[in-house]
Amino acid sequence: MGSFQDFLLGFAIALTPENLLYAFIGCLVGTLVGVLPGIGSAGGMIILLPLTYQLEPTGAIIMLAAIFYGSYYGGTISTVLMAVPGEVASVVTMLDGTEMARRGRAGVALSIAAIGSFVGGTTAVLALVLIAPFLTDVALKFGPPEFFALLFIGLATLALLAGNSMLRALAMAVFGLLLGTVGTDPTMGTPRFDLGFTNLLGGLDFVPVVMGLFGLSEILLSYEQPPPVVNTKSVNSLYPTRQDLRDSVGPVGRGTLLGFLLGLVPGTTQALASFISYGVEKAFARRPETFGRGAIQGVAGPETANNAHANAALIPLFTLGIPGSPSVAILLGAFIMNGLAPGPLLFSEKPQVVWPIIASMIIGNFMLLILNVPLVGLWVRILRIPVGILNPLIVLFICLGTYLVNNSVFDVWVMLLFGFLGVVLRKLEFPLAPIALTLIIGPLMEGALRQALSISRGNLDILVRSPLACGLLVCAAAVLTVPLWSRWARTRGRLGKDATD
Repeated sequence: MGSFQDFLLGFAIALTPENLLYAFIGCLVGTLVGVLPGIGSAGGMIILLPLTYQLEPTGAIIMLAAIFYGSYYGGTISTVLMAVPGEVASVVTMLDGTEMARRGRAGVALSIAAIGSFVGGTTAVLALVLIAPFLTDVALKFGPPEFFALLFIGLATLALLAGNSMLRALAMAVFGLLLGTVGTDPTMGTPRFDLGFTNLLGGLDFVPVVMGLFGLSEILLSYEQPPPVVNTKSVNSLYPTRQDLRDSVGPVGRGTLLGFLLGLVPGTTQALASFISYGVEKAFARRPETFGRGAIQGVAGPETANNAHANAALIPLFTLGIPGSPSVAILLGAFIMNGLAPGPLLFSEKPQVVWPIIASMIIGNFMLLILNVPLVGLWVRILRIPVGILNPLIVLFICLGTYLVNNSVFDVWVMLLFGFLGVVLRKLEFPLAPIALTLIIGPLMEGALRQALSISRGNLDILVRSPLACGLLVCAAAVLTVPLWSRWARTRGRLGKDATD
């Protein structure tokens, strides 16, 4: 009951005019940096961080947090309308969102994404209110074996992203895993596969690789063929039909739960939540063959999951002081800069700061819903900008956003390299999604596995000693088996039909 009373007190503080203004500015800026491809939440927060020096701690962190979760709303807009992910977490949304836009249903896709994001984000915050005071002890029990098993579920979703060729998908997955080994050995601390470049000692950053593969390659290929004709008149129908809502209820519910649970684990990302959600929805779908062709479930599930994750990812920061991503690390820096120490004692020592921030997240998600659904028509007008003007601007923002992540020109060169590589792979019909998936989870899995084996002195049974880890591995096996069984059943059905004919 104490935490609920603190939450109500936090609401009273968050609803003051100045804090409402900070939340609105953060939501607006977050949406804008999400819409502009390549900048992302980290870049937007870095740009505004100096401006928060003169603010009081609560208002400063309310604004930065709103940029963080608001960017994932905005990232969907550029993903659906321009086939360029404004946020890494929106990469998988591109598979069905852009197809919906090409069919004149961009407004419906964006509305469903905004509604799902609101439900996922708000539910995650309400769950934070209920479990945050008790989470510290539970989170400390999540060791390397459990973390490895969780990430193995993410790897198992590769079977759901294989497309028409499992062999090509596996090849791209291996390529992504190899990219993840570049940098410094996580256990020995020695350089590996850095090719003599000191810039690679920290590994290949995910942002330039993905922005090149998915963003720049899309722009380059667009010059080889006329731009897709989008029926902008039907885009004016912003509100989903009853059938759209019925089809989205399940994905939104599952995406909320999945994104929230993954957000509790430090080190997982919104992109991982999106990928897993997409795979889960494809496994649950009655017609999985519609995925990649404009299935609304392929938009609702991942978008809900990544926003639920974005809000839930702040729980480890508040309760344990552990940043799970570069953007959350910036928030950690803002806490420290304002004389606050996130961790188990934050709720007891600084309730007048932490609870208003949590309450402002609910207010911010409501603001983002208002900013996105009624204003979808304004974003749709981006489609009417001539390609000769729009594409150079997108490339400029991609280069700027890539540079701002680490203030590194080297990252821009990496992005350009993977942009041209993406063109080649697309022409050869290799799927790009497995590269992104394994590049995310590869280093995390390696670190968790090697830590677990160090604890057990090389004994692999440590991975199944824990009931939690064993249960997660069983779930991974189920995720891997369902699509394979489905393919076998469909193949057998076709063979049986041919034999009958």
